[in-house]
Amino acid sequence: MQVILHAGVHCTDEDRILKCLLRNADTWRHEGVAIPGPSKFRKLLSETLNVIGAGTPSPEARGVLLDAMLQDDPATVDRLVLCHENIFSVPKLMFAGGLAYRRAETRVAALRQIFVGDNVELYLGLRDPATFLPAAFAATPHEDFQTFLSGVDPMHFRWSHLIRRLRTEVPDVPITLWANEDTPLIWGQIIRDMAGIEMTRKIVGAFDVFQQIVSPEGMRRFRAFLKENPTINERQKRRVMAAFLDKYALEEAIEEELDLPGWDEAYVDMLTELYDDDLYELDHMQGVTVITP
Repeated sequence: MQVILHAGVHCTDEDRILKCLLRNADTWRHEGVAIPGPSKFRKLLSETLNVIGAGTPSPEARGVLLDAMLQDDPATVDRLVLCHENIFSVPKLMFAGGLAYRRAETRVAALRQIFVGDNVELYLGLRDPATFLPAAFAATPHEDFQTFLSGVDPMHFRWSHLIRRLRTEVPDVPITLWANEDTPLIWGQIIRDMAGIEMTRKIVGAFDVFQQIVSPEGMRRFRAFLKENPTINERQKRRVMAAFLDKYALEEAIEEELDLPGWDEAYVDMLTELYDDDLYELDHMQGVTVITP
């Protein structure tokens, strides 16, 4: 069995990926793809991982989880897709101990032990720290930004540090990443990759995110273009989407206001520049696949 874990990160998804997957679940179910709803596994999986910690799971753990998650016989399932953005941490503790998601590698290692003999893969959407850190802070009960950061310096924060820790601890778990800023253009590929289906197959909700940032007129024209050009490939489609964004983007949907002490325009620009460099480094890391437009 292939076990696909989409683990966030926070403030990138809000369960939109899971909702899109579930809209297609009945079709894929007959092809051996299982997509449990959140009530089927999230609490149980978190509790199981908490109990295991850095220890060894019982031989029955896999069967117990599958019985709770699946409506079909586990023997008929080839691919299990799990979406759980709090699997590494709840937002208020994401920097506890001065390290981003300090339990991430332990959690993935425990999951891999539970599903021993299966192929575990990790999927993560990343986000520019210039917008991620304020958004993550706003999602917590913390009143002080520095308390939330637990000593982490935004200028020294790198997603590659987290990914390198994961690659060191669980080198046999491939990681697929993407920049949240690219999501509207690569949404279809993210969904298809997770489900393990061909890029050319139609899915329900292929333009869910794109539609949220384009004017109604722009979306009507885009759908008309697709109807008139049904044979264009995925890369051509993304170029067309980018062109439509240039003309029909909803500015209020893509602009973000930042209001943190000391975060002037130069500071924000530097964080974004460092993030771009970080993405480049991730794209050249062994065992890591970065989905790009």
